[in-house]
Amino acid sequence: MKLMIVDDSKIVQNMIQRFLTEKNIEFAGKANNGKEALDIFTIVRPEIVTMDITMPEMDGIEAVKRIVAIDDSVRILVVSALADKATAIEALKNGAHGFLCKPFDERDLNDALYELIEDLVDE
Repeated sequence: MKLMIVDDSKIVQNMIQRFLTEKNIEFAGKANNGKEALDIFTIVRPEIVTMDITMPEMDGIEAVKRIVAIDDSVRILVVSALADKATAIEALKNGAHGFLCKPFDERDLNDALYELIEDLVDE
């Protein structure tokens, strides 16, 4: 399975890439905002996307909507410092499958990704 990282922070992008220990996940690309994410998604077609919410040009909620419109089987894990329930609910209503609050550690990330993978395998 391929994973794309969408976050305007290079630090977070590199952390997620470095933390990827789930053996079934292959790194497929990074995007700095939702607009870039759409461009890369249409080419790479990853099965899993980590998505920040607050980004320039196009925020994560809008990017989730548009990516799911292209491929509704994609699994999107929102990774955001915006930990309020309303943001999480909005992301999930628009097609995200999980929500991970920043800051997070390697175990938190891999547990959340494992849940998404299990979800894919169960279908």
